Amino acid sequence: MGRYVALLRGINVGGHRKLPMKRAVALFEDHGCTDVTHYIQSGNIAFSATAAAAKRVPALVAGSIADVEGFDVPVTLRSERELAAVARAHPFAGADVDPKMLHVAFLGTRPKPRAIANIDPERSPGDLFEVRGREVFVYYERGAGKTKLTNDYLEKQLGVVSTMRNWRTVGRLMSMVTVHEEHA
Repeated sequence: MGRYVALLRGINVGGHRKLPMKRAVALFEDHGCTDVTHYIQSGNIAFSATAAAAKRVPALVAGSIADVEGFDVPVTLRSERELAAVARAHPFAGADVDPKMLHVAFLGTRPKPRAIANIDPERSPGDLFEVRGREVFVYYERGAGKTKLTNDYLEKQLGVVSTMRNWRTVGRLMSMVTVHEEHA
């Protein structure tokens, strides 16, 4: 059994695509996940499962949401080890950087190099980004509310599903997948 985090894209944002977290947790449990917990209302779910079962969870949960709720929700999965690598790797983090300006776009699949070249580095002056594998690490100089380097833009340019989380949420997700081991 391993610990995983599932990131549901675009739920409970601005009163649209409502999915109560209690229902989301139940969907994961219905598909064999255990120790299911959530963080805030925006689709952050931690759970335990075998590696084989975890690989099936995104499609199963997305299918259940479509069947029951009537809307599509991409579900992106990271293992504890993958999430730990992300938590250690933000290239723009540092003692003099406000963590509120740091974000990570979690991608459903690794983008093609030519798609990465589609991202205009001058689109949002002052903002920085770096694509590493299935993540885009972002620094928003003026904050996420004032950027043109949005999740929708990244998703369109890269041609892959993307869901963005701020650095505080990444830290909280890390504690959700590791606390299980500390208390076992």
